[in-house]
Amino acid sequence: MSAQPLLQTHVPGFPCRRGKVRDIYDLGDTLVIIATDRISAFDWVLPTGIPEKGRILTALSLFWFDWLKVPNHLISTNLVQLPPSFQNEAFAGRTMWVRKTEVVPVECVARGYLAGSGWKEYQTSGMVCGLSLPPGLREADRLHQPIFTPATKEEGGRHDENISFERMMELVGLATATQLRDRTLDVYRRAAAYTETRGIILADTKLEWGRLPSGELILIDEVLTPDSSRFWPMDRYRPGTSPPSFDKQFVRDWLETTGWDKKSPPPELPAAVVEQTAAKYREALDRLATP
Repeated sequence: MSAQPLLQTHVPGFPCRRGKVRDIYDLGDTLVIIATDRISAFDWVLPTGIPEKGRILTALSLFWFDWLKVPNHLISTNLVQLPPSFQNEAFAGRTMWVRKTEVVPVECVARGYLAGSGWKEYQTSGMVCGLSLPPGLREADRLHQPIFTPATKEEGGRHDENISFERMMELVGLATATQLRDRTLDVYRRAAAYTETRGIILADTKLEWGRLPSGELILIDEVLTPDSSRFWPMDRYRPGTSPPSFDKQFVRDWLETTGWDKKSPPPELPAAVVEQTAAKYREALDRLATP
């Protein structure tokens, strides 16, 4: 494990947009995405990174791109194919050279279990994104069949907002909305069946799609990582409770104990929380992507 996490990259001469985790460089017709070791919680990027997190997220995305066989934006991960300023050892294993697309302005979420914002919405209305669900469901209950629950893509640190399929149609049109619903649910079903063979439940996942100049819709960004999906260990799954997950749960749990108001800059993470979180990300990679 690296001694120091990579929190930010600097490549002079190329426009850069920084997300919560990724630094995205514009090469004209293509992009270079570098996954840093930044970690966010409660819509804040924390001052402490998780060593190797960016490499783990990249390795998992590459595994899934290959396994799913879904058209996607990846061109190469070979730094030698990029301009010399990107040929930096610190970027190895965390860099993707990708096709540029027109990003669909909707998060495509598939859920097979009732958790997170879906559970909160169900408690209030008995519905999730305009879909009526049976009464009496418990937190983390498995749904009769996976559901598609789109959300708006919000900028500036605001929470994505769940929307109905009808609202998605208004934003992107019937044909695009239908295609993305069907393709998102197909990815979810196939991936969930695979993860169960590895002792892991895929409770839900968020996918992003983009349109090429040709009009083709392709999978972009990260795919089926602990940052974009809710993974639960099967042997610890208990309906009616919130199962432990392979993500930043240790970080969120610790922050809740600190008295931090979630409105001012967050505190540094203690070493033990960093180590536990790094171990969870590594375990997800090992269990899902090891032959």
